[in-house]
Amino acid sequence: MLINMNQMLATAKEKHFAVGAFNISESNLFRTVVEAAEANDAPAIISVHPTELDYCKDDFIKYVVARCGNSPVPFVLHLDHGDSIDSVMRAIHCGFTSVMIDGSLLPLEENIEKTAEVVRYCHMLGVSVEGELGTIGDTGTSIEGGMTEVKYTDPDDAEAFVAKTGVDSLAIAIGTCHGLYPKGVTPKLRMDVLKSIKERVDIPLVLHGGSGNPDSEVAEAVEIGIQKVNISSDYKSAFFIKAREILSQEGSGWDPNNIFPACIEVGKAVIAQKMELFNCVGAAKFYREAGTAQWRQELN
Repeated sequence: MLINMNQMLATAKEKHFAVGAFNISESNLFRTVVEAAEANDAPAIISVHPTELDYCKDDFIKYVVARCGNSPVPFVLHLDHGDSIDSVMRAIHCGFTSVMIDGSLLPLEENIEKTAEVVRYCHMLGVSVEGELGTIGDTGTSIEGGMTEVKYTDPDDAEAFVAKTGVDSLAIAIGTCHGLYPKGVTPKLRMDVLKSIKERVDIPLVLHGGSGNPDSEVAEAVEIGIQKVNISSDYKSAFFIKAREILSQEGSGWDPNNIFPACIEVGKAVIAQKMELFNCVGAAKFYREAGTAQWRQELN
C-alpha cells in the first residue's frame, strides 16, 4: 500500500517505533528495500533525492508507485532534500506522496517562508511535507551534502518553525552526518537537544544521516521520540562491496542476474537489522488494521 508520511508517522508515533527511509535510484536498490520490508512485514519509506530522480527518470517512478501500491506492507514515496518549488512539483507529478523542502541553509525567516509556501501547495493535494532546521554534517561520501560543522537545532526555533509553517514532520540536527564516517570517527548525538525539542514540538521528528551511528544511540533516539531515520550509505555500501567482490572473481561475467542477487541479499540483511533497531518489524499490521477499520466504517 502507498500512503503519505502523515499516515505513516502518526502510527509510528502512537506505537513508539521509527520507520527507515532508504534512498534508491535504480531497480536493484529498490528491490532490496521492498523485499526487505515485505520479508519483515515492516513499513518503509522509499526516498529519492533530486539528483537520484534526475538519474532514474520520471518513468521509473511509475514502476515504483505501482510496486508499492500493490504491496501488503505500507510504503511512502518521499522526495529527499527537495531544493525548490520546481523539484517538489516534479515529484508530486510523478506520484510522490511526501516531499521534503530543505531550507536549512537559509536564514530562519527565509526557511520559514519557503517551507510554508510548499506546505500550502502540498496540503491541497494530500501530500505531506518535511522541513529541516539546523544543519547536518557532511562526511564527503554522499549525494545529500551538508556542512563541515553541524549547527544544532535550537528548540525555541523549532517550536516557532512548526507553528509558522504547518509542516508535518521536522528533520533536526543533533550531531549526525550524511555519508559514512571516516575510520576512527565515532559520532556523538546530542540527546539533550532532542529531548528539549521533543518537549516543545508535537509533530514527528526525523533523524537524517542515520548511517554509521552506534546502534545504542539510534535506539535511544527512537525511544526519546524520533519517528523517521534516514539510511542510505549503510545498505548501499554493503551492496556495492559485494558487487566488487563478485566482479573481481575470474569468470564472473557481466550478466546482472549473475551479479546482483547476492548484492540484494546483503543489502536486505543490513535493512533488516535497521528495522529491528527501529522496532518496526511486524508493524505493518497496524496499518492494515487501520485500513480495515476505515473500510468497515465507510460501509456503515
